[in-house]
Amino acid sequence: MEIEKLKGFDCPLEATLAMIGGKYKILIVYFLINRTLRYSELQKLLPQASPKMLAQQLKELERDGLIDRKLYPVVLPKTEYSLTGLGSSLAPIILAIYQWGERLFINAGLENPCNEEDIVRMQDALDDFGHSI
Repeated sequence: MEIEKLKGFDCPLEATLAMIGGKYKILIVYFLINRTLRYSELQKLLPQASPKMLAQQLKELERDGLIDRKLYPVVLPKTEYSLTGLGSSLAPIILAIYQWGERLFINAGLENPCNEEDIVRMQDALDDFGHSI
């Protein structure tokens, strides 16, 4: 986020929410923790997001320096997204939210609705940051 834009906020939380508070932004960051994904893969992970909305959220995350977009100039253009250093710094926060949500399900007597691949990926990410589920 640009310095001049940051100066317009009354507190850091307000600025942070402006950066990650979009409809699918936290989920996009979550899906990009420890991996690079193509646009089509993000679409499959977020079927509820219209292509226009997903593109807008990705553009805003890129503008604010949270994700990198790499375009491969091939016959069928391929675009990949990954977290920047700034975006990766959100991982411990996203992982804490994940753990909080998981406890919510456990306390309600419900299974974690994430697929096994995501559960393993989150455990690996938590291990990287010195936490455990």
